[in-house]
Order: sequence, then C-alpha cells, then structure tokens
Amino acid sequence: MVAAVVVAVNLLCGFGLFHKKKYETPITKDTMQPDKVLFDRAIKDIEHGNYLAARLTLNTLINTYDTSEYLAKAKLAIADSWFREGDAHGLAQAEIEYKDFILFYPNMEEAAESQSKVCDIHIKQMSKADRDPAQAQRAEDECRQVIVQFPNSKFTKDAEQKLRDVQEILADKEFKTAEYYLKKGSLPAAQGRFSFVTQQYPLYSATDQALWDEADAYRRMGDRFENQEAEVLSNLVRNYPASIHLAAAKSRLTEMKRPIPDSDPAAYARMKYNLEHETHEGLVGRAMSVVTGRPDMGAAAKQGPPVMIAINPTAPVSIPLEAAGSIAPGATPAGPIGVSDVGIGVASNTSALDQKNDARLASALTDGEHKASVGSACISTDPAATPAPAAPLPTNHPVTAKQLDEIKKKQQEAAARIKKQQAAAAKQAAKSGTAAPAAVTPDATPNAAPAATPPASATPINVPAAAQQ
Repeated sequence: MVAAVVVAVNLLCGFGLFHKKKYETPITKDTMQPDKVLFDRAIKDIEHGNYLAARLTLNTLINTYDTSEYLAKAKLAIADSWFREGDAHGLAQAEIEYKDFILFYPNMEEAAESQSKVCDIHIKQMSKADRDPAQAQRAEDECRQVIVQFPNSKFTKDAEQKLRDVQEILADKEFKTAEYYLKKGSLPAAQGRFSFVTQQYPLYSATDQALWDEADAYRRMGDRFENQEAEVLSNLVRNYPASIHLAAAKSRLTEMKRPIPDSDPAAYARMKYNLEHETHEGLVGRAMSVVTGRPDMGAAAKQGPPVMIAINPTAPVSIPLEAAGSIAPGATPAGPIGVSDVGIGVASNTSALDQKNDARLASALTDGEHKASVGSACISTDPAATPAPAAPLPTNHPVTAKQLDEIKKKQQEAAARIKKQQAAAAKQAAKSGTAAPAAVTPDATPNAAPAATPPASATPINVPAAAQQ
C-alpha cells in the first residue's frame, strides 16, 4: 500500500501538477548555508586555538564553493590562523598568505590590513639595536609599502607610527657604531656614520647628539673641515632648538665667527612634543628584554613625517675626491661629494692604464710611503719637478701611544747599532793605519760610503701631533 502511494506521488510530480507552488530559495538570511557553516566553524576553531582544524575547514570551503561570498574572508582567515600561531614558521607562512590575498584582492579594504599585518610580522621578530638588523630593515620596507600602496586607508596613520618606531631602532644601531668609532679615535669613520644618521633619520631621539658629535669629529680632524663643522652646528641650532647642546653650539659658532641661524618654531614644537611623550620600560620590562631581546621603542618620535626614501651614505672624508669618484683629477667639485656606491663594468678605453700615474703612488707624494717605484709610474725623480706634498687626509688608524713608544724604541736601537758600527769601523781603520770613514750624516754626499740605515718600519709615518706630545 505504501509503495503504491509513493509511485502515485512520483507520477504526479512527473506530470508537473505540483510545479505551481512557489519555490523557496535556500540562500536566505534565515537559512544555514553550507559555506557559512564551514566559515563559522573555522572561525570558532581559530578563536579556540585549533588552527590546523580551522585551516582544513577553510580549505574545504575554498575548494568546494569557489563562488562563495566567503571566499576572500576564508583566504584572509587562513593567513590570520598562521599569524596567531606566532612561531617563525607560522609567521613566514602568514606573510605568504597575506601577500597572496593582496595579489588576488588588491581593491578590498582587507588588502591594506594584510599589508599592515606583514609589517607587524617583521616587527615581532625585531631584535635590539646591537643585534642583527635584518628584520628591522624588512619591517621598514613593509611599513613604507602600507603608506605608498594604500594612502587613503585607515591603517596608514598606524603604519606611520610603526615606521617611526622601526627607524628609531635602525638609527640607534648606526649611532652606537659611530660613538664606538669616535671613542676609538677613528674620526672619519665616526663622521660618516653620524652624517648618515642625521640625514636618514631626522626624527631619531638622539639626532641632536649625533650632530654635536659629528661637529666634534670635524673639529678634531683639523681646520680644513671648519666649514663642515659650522654647517653641522647651524643645522643643530636651526632644526633642534630644544637640544641640550643648543647653547654650546651657538657659543662654538660665535667662536668661529660664523652667523647663528634662527631656530625653526615648528621644529621646536615637534621636538618638545616628542620629548614629553617618550615612554620607557619599567624595571620588569628591562629585565625581560634581556631574555627576549625585544627592543625598546618608547623613545621613538610621535610627531613628524617619517623618511620614505633611503639614501646612500656619502664617502668618508678620509677618501680623496678622485678616489671616491666624485670629480675628475684636477677638476673642481660642482656638487655633493661622492657616494659609497661601487660599479663594475668593462673598460672601453684602456689608454688610462698607460698615461696616468700608478694609483699606489697616491700616498708617496704626501706621507713618503712608496708602495711602488717612482720610475715605474713615469714620475720624474727631480725634486724640483715633484709637486709640493698636500696635507694628509685624516686616518681611521691613528698612532697610539704604545705604537709611538715602539717606534721610538726601534729608532733608538737603530741609532745605537749605527754608532756601534761606526766605532768598530774607526777602530779597524786605526789598526790598519788607513783613514777612518766619514761619519754618516743626513748631509752626506752620494759618493760617501753607504752606512747601515734604520729599517723602514722604524720611521714614523703620519704621526699626529697629539701622539708625539
């Protein structure tokens, strides 16, 4: 009986007797759609830390319902699950997923959020300023990308502050390196590092200190760098008027008889605001940072536009302009001093190898250190034809007091050895009845008998006046 009823119903349906009834679509707000069920289940798993189960569910949604309205949200949720795991592998996978989301959905608001999360990934892995800066450099690039690619997004302002925080750590690394060179006495190296900090990171909390130390390096390198010192001090007075070195910088400019520039009111207000809003970790935070290695970014600026373009460090002042590639030999520099970029190419004209002087003789005309023979470089041996030696450039390897003592000791030993040889020669001449050889003096003629000379290493080269004293 039941079977007969079923057959009758099927026949009636086949003839279309029930087609007039209104069709109720299952895709409504009140209907539990399969893709929505899967998405909600995955979100619940992510909230409870079941990341693997959530990713399996989300991949099922993506592969099964390729036209679902939850497709983009599912891809973003997969990236978020990796991001929440937090370990190095999870963060690497999260970056890949976020980059894929930006590639497939560049016009969605979530694309800017994904790029901001990529910035956070590298900030999470940053170390202190005295450690590997690779993650900080990546974070700087990714935060800049948020500002450049999504300028109208709500995440742009947050990305600017993240960029200021990251640049605080990168600047601190360069500043501490420069301070080390300054204490060591390697003035050109210190000046180059300080100059890079002040140009690349003007919002750094210790930029005014870097300017003051850079001016001090110029002062210690000699009077030839007085213009550079005055320019740096003027920059300090003009753009960092809240600095503790303001009065000393003005006093130094007055001593140098240079004009004192007016301070920028906007720069003063910005610097004052940043100083007042610095935050520092407490005792517990500082103790934990020793274990975790996390940097303290509380001193980072809270106002001011972060630098969006990376600059190339300039060539150190210890490198001649011709060697730095800034100007041709004998030409006058028309622009900024050269940068540290080094290019490689195939020379189309090799005549310079035959016509120009040997590069190894560059120091022979200044400090007397001959690294190649004069004749081999086609340079005249006539003293009258030799140009007057120029003042030597500052060096990164100043002579220490210990080295100076060793040099003096070798000179004294060489002088005693020569005196002993002369006494022996005079004694031998008296025994044989011949004339004693003339004593070797600096004014001896070329025809005089050669005498023993001190070794080349015993002659001090470029000994600073301070070290001689």
